[in-house]
Amino acid sequence: MKDRLIIFDTTLRDGEQSPGASMTQDEKVRIARALERLKVDVIEAGFPVASPGDFEAVKAVAEAVTESTVCGLARALDKDIDRAAEALKPARRARIHTFIATSPIHMAKKLKMTPDQVVEEAIHAVRRARRYTDDVEFSAEDAVRSEVDFLCRVFEAAIDAGARTINVPDTVGYSIPSVWFERIHTLISRVPNADKVVWSTHCHNDLGMAVANSLAAVQAGVRQVECTINGLGERAGNASLEEIVMAVKTRRDVFGVTCDIDTTQIVPTSKLVATITGYPVQPNKAIVGANAFAHESGIHQDGVLKHRETYEIMRAEDVGWNANRMVLGKHSGRNAFRARLTDLGIEFKREEDLNEAFMRFKELADKKHDIYDEDLQALVTETNLAAMHERVKLISLKVQSETGETPKADITLSVDGGEREGAATGGGPVDATFRAIESIVHSGCNLQLFSVNNITTGTDAQGEVTVRLDKGGRIANGQGADTDILVASAKAYINALNKLSVTTERAHPQVADHI
Repeated sequence: MKDRLIIFDTTLRDGEQSPGASMTQDEKVRIARALERLKVDVIEAGFPVASPGDFEAVKAVAEAVTESTVCGLARALDKDIDRAAEALKPARRARIHTFIATSPIHMAKKLKMTPDQVVEEAIHAVRRARRYTDDVEFSAEDAVRSEVDFLCRVFEAAIDAGARTINVPDTVGYSIPSVWFERIHTLISRVPNADKVVWSTHCHNDLGMAVANSLAAVQAGVRQVECTINGLGERAGNASLEEIVMAVKTRRDVFGVTCDIDTTQIVPTSKLVATITGYPVQPNKAIVGANAFAHESGIHQDGVLKHRETYEIMRAEDVGWNANRMVLGKHSGRNAFRARLTDLGIEFKREEDLNEAFMRFKELADKKHDIYDEDLQALVTETNLAAMHERVKLISLKVQSETGETPKADITLSVDGGEREGAATGGGPVDATFRAIESIVHSGCNLQLFSVNNITTGTDAQGEVTVRLDKGGRIANGQGADTDILVASAKAYINALNKLSVTTERAHPQVADHI
């Protein structure tokens, strides 16, 4: 299997570390099921020791996934490893991913440990993880700035201790492809027991080269790439799964590897992650962007019409564009609705939640004729958000806006069960709407992001609004969808407020250690 590339997805762990991208347990399970349909080999579900919520989410993913390996992250600490093992108990295939920093700056300034101590901790961590599972991965944090001789030493020790996968991460996105190729090639060549493990890489995108570095590592001999859907991740993000996969599939003549990803599930999974996290995909994003297969130039259009391969190296259908349309409408029944949800990997724990989603579906079908899968994903997300504890709910909204006049918004909200009314003017109808909400709640939040995207095509398409609010350093994304963009905006703002009211501090790995 030396020509097979393992796809390790960390959207649920590293991807969630994007500001405001925290997901609920149910949302993580929905994404995990989509990743399983995508045939991802390994799903890194979270960092179980970070919080009780992370622990329960990893456990829920472990219970829901049956085909992919479910992985939990753990620092080289007994409590982390034990907690990860406990969360992964329900998994049919479990992996513990443990790591420790190996660069001089990290060892001296953060860990305050000597190189000898780091090696001993790495050995101890791998051995402890092996008590729970044979599938143990070891990573050297900040390998990009670590000394090669020391990396060879710590990797050899980790392999002897029982690690099955060795990951070489570019934690800070510092490398470039030629340098990364040389580093990976040197490590695989020099570590005496290198042939006993799968070599892996995990690249960040700070210089915009995460995908290029990952592919260089594949050429140097790694057979696992750690990546995320849409390149999601903290700072500038991670290597993009869709770009890695389509690169090795399209240029197998160069990379000489295969992977088992079902590429027709790429676009649906991308849209699901964008909807849940509130991080929209830029139109010119490779593979999954709205313009990825669009041709504006007359020369290009003429060539494609004559022969597709003149300007297209991939088929749009092969990555899932236009592959999954929902054909239900206002006359569709509950059974057909439930069946389509099942096809999309969506299940409700309670019958009342399904009834709520069906009611919202009927309301939407009255507003627009054709319902697509993207509409359904947004609808389910909205239903799940409504199932949360909502201190604030939208009752009604009236906005007046005309040329030459100052826009005004009148709004009625339910706040802790009681109706309250507010009104405000603003520079535009959205500004007036947000000011009207604040005239009631007085949250003291700062608006960091306001983004509008159409969920599908057509003038009757739903608008999906993402709002990012900051309050005292705590960040929350809010989402709202509606055929009326002002209503969608109000829903998104209120959703972010509700998240801030219940969100607790999360001890993500970057607080202490991060890959």
